[in-house]
Formats: sequence, structure tokens, C-alpha cells
Amino acid sequence: MDTNGPDVPAFDVMQADCPSRVVLQRIGDKWTPLVFQALKDGPRRFSQVRAAVGQVTPKVLTQTLRTLERDGLVGRRVYAEVPPRVEYSLTGLGRTLLGPLDAVRAWAEANAGGILQARDAYDSRGTGDLP
Repeated sequence: MDTNGPDVPAFDVMQADCPSRVVLQRIGDKWTPLVFQALKDGPRRFSQVRAAVGQVTPKVLTQTLRTLERDGLVGRRVYAEVPPRVEYSLTGLGRTLLGPLDAVRAWAEANAGGILQARDAYDSRGTGDLP
């Protein structure tokens, strides 16, 4: 059943050429959820985003922010000052992703201990390479 409405095509993520796969890849990117976490309370300068995210190189953070801007999830505002000031913020579309990302974050925080225990148990079995 198509619940997208008359002007919105139905997408099936299981189809190899489905555009929604690109969206899922973006959301599942290593840095995207952390950038969203850094921006959820309002606009931030690049250095503030980087400090909040941690362990990301300036190059990778720049690429991530540009991609999110291109996708319409993050906005970039340049102030005509000397030196120029640039702030990043979530767009209206980006803010709609906060709920799902917060749910995934909460799940990860609640289950990280169990996952670490499962990893330790798996690693202690000495399974070696898969056949």
C-alpha cells in the first residue's frame, strides 16, 4: 500500500536502485549521528561541532557537513565579519530526523554493555576465520 501520497513515489529499500538506500547510508554514516547530536540544541561553529564530536579530522568533518548540507539536513550560515564566522544548524528536514536518531542513540546506550559482553564471549571462543 502506498502511503506516500499521490505526488510522492513509493520506494522499496530492498531494490538495488532505490534512492532511499542513499538516505539510509547517510544516516548510518559513522559521523552523521554525532553531528546531529552536536547540533540538536542549536547552531554551532565548526570548532564547537568538532569538539563535541571528538576524534574526527577536520577534513572528514568538513566532508560530512557538506554532504549533510547538500542533502538539506544541515544549514550553513556565513556572517560577514572579519574574520568570517560560519555556523551550522539543523534544517527543518534535519530536525525531523532527531527523534529516530535519539531512539537509536538511547538503544545503543542501553545495550552497549550487553553487546560488549557478547563480543567478549565470541572472541573467547577462538572461532578463528570463517570457512
